[in-house]
Amino acid sequence: MIGKKNILAITLARGDSRGISKKNIVSINNKPLLQYTTDEIVKSKYIDDYVVSTDSDEIEEVCNNLNVNVFRRKKASDTQTTAEGLLEVLDYYEKYDYVVEVMCTNPLKTVEDIDGVIEKLNETGADSVVSVVRVWDNHPLRIKYIENDRLMNFYGNENPDVPNARRQDLTPPAYVRNGSIYAMTYKQIVNKKLRIGKDVRPYIMSEERTINIDEPRDLELAKIILK
Repeated sequence: MIGKKNILAITLARGDSRGISKKNIVSINNKPLLQYTTDEIVKSKYIDDYVVSTDSDEIEEVCNNLNVNVFRRKKASDTQTTAEGLLEVLDYYEKYDYVVEVMCTNPLKTVEDIDGVIEKLNETGADSVVSVVRVWDNHPLRIKYIENDRLMNFYGNENPDVPNARRQDLTPPAYVRNGSIYAMTYKQIVNKKLRIGKDVRPYIMSEERTINIDEPRDLELAKIILK
């Protein structure tokens, strides 16, 4: 609880994954990926309740061993949105003031990040807060598309020096969601059926605490970093 606001944290952990088999419980240095998230969740100053939503017997067993509550979701389809997955959980739980989705594909995030997102949601009165990380080499001013075999600028910038500019000189600074934490008001997710509202604020995470395990090479990099 923060102030008088009670908080439910949810991790959606489906059993299958296209990129990495059983990704959510794959072992990273003798520890299931999911546990890197649950270990930080229990340190939170604000989270009142936490549940892992899964369609997998194996993930449920891991959660039981970690003393983590489990919600057995319906078999997740490839077309189901994340918001729909969260709403499925909320249909069975009492009303909370804030809902925080803590994704388990970034094992580098810490309780500082989780609580920081919650604090910003509460302090700003926003509809939602999303964790982001700064983009450097892939700044929008450097991104192109191809038309008639020619490189074209998305933003119509005709300055030929922009592609060669130092990355620290590209302005304004650009940020991308880093697949770690989404916090929202209960009203936002239940009424709008969306995680992100019109008033969405950023929580900036460091590059050192950002990785999104999606492909095998991401997994190998995470193993090296965490070791």
